[in-house]
Amino acid sequence: MASLAAQSLVEALAGGGAEVLTDPPSLALYGADIYAPGAPLAAVVRPASKHELASSIRAATEAGHAVIPRGGGMSYTGGYTADAPGAVLFDLAGMDRILAIDEENMAVTVEPGCTWAALHAALSPLGLRTPMWGTLSGLKATVGGGMSQNGIFWGTGRHGTAVQSCLALEVALADGTLMRLGKRFARPYGPDLTGLFLADTGALGIKTEITLKLVREAAAHAYASFAFDTHDQVLDALSGIERADIATEAFGFDPNLNAIRMKRDSLAADAKQLVGLMKQQGSVFKALKEGAKVALAGRDFLKDAKYSLHVLAEGRNEASAEADVAEARAIALTHGGREVENTIPKIIRANPFGPLNSILGPEGERWAPIHGLLPHAQAKPFYAAVTALFEQHQAQMDALGVHHGTLVAAVGKAGVVIEPCLYWPDARNALIEDTVEPAHLARLPRLPSSPPAWELTQKLKRAIVDLFHAHDAIHFQIGRTYPYRDSLDPAADALLLAIKRQVDPRGLMNPGSLGL
Repeated sequence: MASLAAQSLVEALAGGGAEVLTDPPSLALYGADIYAPGAPLAAVVRPASKHELASSIRAATEAGHAVIPRGGGMSYTGGYTADAPGAVLFDLAGMDRILAIDEENMAVTVEPGCTWAALHAALSPLGLRTPMWGTLSGLKATVGGGMSQNGIFWGTGRHGTAVQSCLALEVALADGTLMRLGKRFARPYGPDLTGLFLADTGALGIKTEITLKLVREAAAHAYASFAFDTHDQVLDALSGIERADIATEAFGFDPNLNAIRMKRDSLAADAKQLVGLMKQQGSVFKALKEGAKVALAGRDFLKDAKYSLHVLAEGRNEASAEADVAEARAIALTHGGREVENTIPKIIRANPFGPLNSILGPEGERWAPIHGLLPHAQAKPFYAAVTALFEQHQAQMDALGVHHGTLVAAVGKAGVVIEPCLYWPDARNALIEDTVEPAHLARLPRLPSSPPAWELTQKLKRAIVDLFHAHDAIHFQIGRTYPYRDSLDPAADALLLAIKRQVDPRGLMNPGSLGL
C-alpha cells in the first residue's frame, strides 16, 4: 500500500512535466544542508519552469505533503531541511534563466535558480551589475536563495544586503497560485508587499521570478590591508569605515582565521588566482606590475598580525577610488592599525566566486559559521562575550579537536557582522562531497564521525546564538537556527501569523522555517 501511495504521489508531482527523484542517494543529498541532515524526504522535484513548479506544488499540498524550496544548497541554518518526514523538496537549479536585462530602466529579471556568478558573468560585458552582486558562495548560491535567506558580501559595504537590491517578485503560494508583487523599476509603491516575501526563508512562498536593480560597474578599484593587535581596534576601525561610506567591501579576520586561511591556501593557489587579477588591469604594464607586487609579497605579510582588516573601494576614476582608500587608511591608522600588503583583497576581488572548498577546514574538519549583524555600539561587547565563551570551554575544545576563527564585515547603513566559525573533526556528508572540488577533497583526510565533538559544537552554537540575541543582533539565513519571532513585538508576531495563515492556511510551506 505504501509503495502504491508513493507511486501515486510521484505521478501527481510529475503531472505538470517536472522531473521527480525518489532514489535514496538523491533524497540524502538534497535533504541535508552543510551543517546537518533533515528528516527523510518523500521526493525531490526539479522543475524547469514556473508552471511546472506551480503544478507540482499544488499536487504536493493537495496530497497533504509539506513543500520546501532549495536554491544552491549553501544553507547552514536549516533553511531547507525538513522537520518531519514526508516533505517534498523543490530543487530550483533548473530554473536558472536570465529573463530580461533592461538597460533603459536599469533592472534585470531572473529565475530563482540563476547563480550570482552566472548573473555577474552576463552583466559584466555590458558594464553593469546589481548593487549587492553576490555572496562568496556565488558559484553555487542562487539569486532566489539570496532573496529568501538574504545575504551579504560583494557590494555590501555600500549597498547593504541582497534583498535591498530587489525591486519586484513573482512567487508561488502553497496552493500553486502565482502572484506578482511590486513594479520592475521602483520599490515600494504603497505598503511594501514585495518585502513580505524577502528574507522569509521560503516560509511564505517560493520565488519564481526576481527583478533586481542595476548599477554601472565601477571604472576604478583601490585596495588596502591593515594589521591590528586587538579586536577592539579592528572593530573601531571597521565601524569608522562603514560610517564614512567609503568602502564597497570591508572585512577582517581574527588570528585564528588568519592562520586557517594561510594554512588552507598556498602560493600555487595565489599564482593561479593572479591570472584573474592581471586580467582586471587596464594595461599590460599595469597587469605585470600588479602581478609582480602580489607575487613578491608572498605569504608572510600577516605572519605577525593578530587581527587583519581588508578594504576595497570603487570609483568613477582612479583618483576617487584612491581617495576613499586614503580616508580608510587614516581611520585604520587612527585606531592602531599598521598597513600591510593588500594581496588578500586584490586576489579575492579578481576571483569573486571561487571554488567552495572552505566548507571544510584545512585538515578536513567540518565547518559551521554562526553570524549576527550588530549595531556598532554592541560589536565590542558581543566580541568580548563570545571570547569569554570560548575561553570557558577551551580545555574541552582542545581535548575534542574543536577550534574556531572569527570573521567581521561592514554592512552599509547598518552595522557590523561578526561571524564566529566552528571547526570540529567529523564525517562529511553527501552535500559536502558534492560541493568541494574533487582534487581538493582528495588531498584531505576522511575523518570518522565524532559524536562528542558534534555534541560540543551543538552546545557552542546554541550558546553563540543566545549571545547574539542578548546583544540585539539580527540575522541572515534565519532558517531554523535563529530566534526571529522572539524578537518581535507581540502585535507584530500576530500580524506575521495572520499573513502566514492567509498565504499558507494549512501550514505546508516550509514548516518550521522562520519559527512558523
